[in-house]
Amino acid sequence: MKTIRLTMAQAVVRYLAAQRSEIDGKEVPLVAGTFAIFGHGNVAGMGEALAAATDVLPTYRAHNEQSMALAAIAYAKAKNRKQFMAATTSIGPGATNMVTAAALAHVDRLPVLLLPGDIFASRLPDPVLQQIEVYGDPTLSVNDTFKPVSRFWDRIMRPEQILQSLPQAIRVLTDPADCGPVTLCLPQDIQAEAYDYPVEFFEKRKHRLRRPAPDAREVADAAEALRNAKRPMVILGGGVHYSEAVAEARAFLSKHGLMAGESQAGKGALNWDDPHNLGSVGVTGSSAANTLASDADVVLAIGTRLQDFTTGSWALFKSKPKLIQLNVAAYDAWKHNALPLVGDARVTLPLLSAALGDWKVPADRAARGTAEIARWRGAVDAVTAAPKGNALPSDAQVLGAVNRKSAPTDVVVNASGGLPGEMHKLWKTRDPKGYHMEYGFSCMGYEIAGALGVKLAQPERRVLALIGDGGYMMMNSEIATSVMMGAKIDIVVLDNGGFGCINRLQQACGGRPFNNLLVDAHRKMDVPIDFAAHAAAMGAIAEKVGSIAELEAAMDKAKTSDRTHVIVIDTDPMISTQEGGAWWEVAVPEVSTRKEVEAARKSYEKQMAARAGE
Repeated sequence: MKTIRLTMAQAVVRYLAAQRSEIDGKEVPLVAGTFAIFGHGNVAGMGEALAAATDVLPTYRAHNEQSMALAAIAYAKAKNRKQFMAATTSIGPGATNMVTAAALAHVDRLPVLLLPGDIFASRLPDPVLQQIEVYGDPTLSVNDTFKPVSRFWDRIMRPEQILQSLPQAIRVLTDPADCGPVTLCLPQDIQAEAYDYPVEFFEKRKHRLRRPAPDAREVADAAEALRNAKRPMVILGGGVHYSEAVAEARAFLSKHGLMAGESQAGKGALNWDDPHNLGSVGVTGSSAANTLASDADVVLAIGTRLQDFTTGSWALFKSKPKLIQLNVAAYDAWKHNALPLVGDARVTLPLLSAALGDWKVPADRAARGTAEIARWRGAVDAVTAAPKGNALPSDAQVLGAVNRKSAPTDVVVNASGGLPGEMHKLWKTRDPKGYHMEYGFSCMGYEIAGALGVKLAQPERRVLALIGDGGYMMMNSEIATSVMMGAKIDIVVLDNGGFGCINRLQQACGGRPFNNLLVDAHRKMDVPIDFAAHAAAMGAIAEKVGSIAELEAAMDKAKTSDRTHVIVIDTDPMISTQEGGAWWEVAVPEVSTRKEVEAARKSYEKQMAARAGE
């Protein structure tokens, strides 16, 4: 057997560079690159290996370990999980900074390969810099915190162990059902240790999206349930995008006259003006989708894990409909005591359609859906129209302006605060990949890092990051990275003076405004933050605007800017779109000295009873 002598780190890099993916009939690298922040735990091993391989595995420098991993995750989402990136850090705080990103990728079922440095396998220099010491277990390091948020986790204690671990890592990262983050912990002495690896281990290997077909009996059961339905509806989730089944979903709805609501991850599967598009569903849902969901007798959920907040799955379906779960992951297909339909959406939808034959939704149900869609679109136009007078604009009015000034192929990125709810309801999607929302984990600070990742994945598109002042303050350093890399993004910062979304929720639960808006926080002086000056200091073009008209003009100007462009606008923290929506369980205290809390508790108990059918 022919061998080649390499350090473990060199072997990892060579193996990753040899993996290929097929996209639209073309062969491309499976691992598009590596984000790296070097420290004593990875600079000598992984750093040396990556520096020698920049032609086959590019390395990108970032400013924050969490944000670089978030950018890598956004890249994979934009690529429909057909390509992903790796991220390597030193041991200690560098590694643990990526745990939040790992949790996000785990929740959202997105691939990212995390390669944190680790303590010495030999233990001879223990305790090294940044090493925790667990008195009763010397095998533990901070990297054990990745275990519950990784789909696959390993600590490489011998250089030859990667012969087994790397193929398993790639299996998870490319599997449609098990997809998620992989963490391989790399002790710094083992990174530098050499081994005679089989040459064949580094041969090129092409990976294609696996498309499992459904069981014929499950297809028949689902078809029978739909044929007997009087008030059916469909929910489209992120799996529609990841299986690249947008065309199949649209054809299925059109043939059978079905109306569909979209989850956050599923938004964009239908264009905004599609006659079958009921809009968003759930707590942040449209009145059209939620009205039909509330009395549905059969719900076909395609590629969604039915997170309660985004779909209202526990409280919205008041008629307790029969649920059909079409999902590539059996774990999700069995949720809510559903009829499971386990399979790839692109393969399964044509089979289900064939089983239904010429069946169509009852005419009265279709007519009701059409009427509700018209009412909802009128409501959207009203709340997103430019304001009159000099009052601070609402988030909805800002979204309306940005939406009007964006092209169909532009990509809008968001993740946290009040904006996801407004965007889920109000953003008019005109392209399947034009809406990029991270809402499974709703990670504040994802927006700018995520926009960078999207831009790297789709450099031909304009990428728009919408972010609140709270999210901006949490994570903004990759503005500098985007300027440095020439990866232009346009950022709109909505400044409402703090955490406006949670301030509204706090008061809805009976609490007094406390510690959310800056004016309600403990402070000795006010600190007005000049976001435009801050962004400009990191190399961006930046400006503050005072009205929706000025925002629209700035959006036009940003389109032709030669680098990242940041636009700041003040917004009203108390206004949110009241149209649409559904109840979401947020526990209210049973005992309080505040009458407002007592009233909120009574309302909470009433909603809980209604959900239980009492």
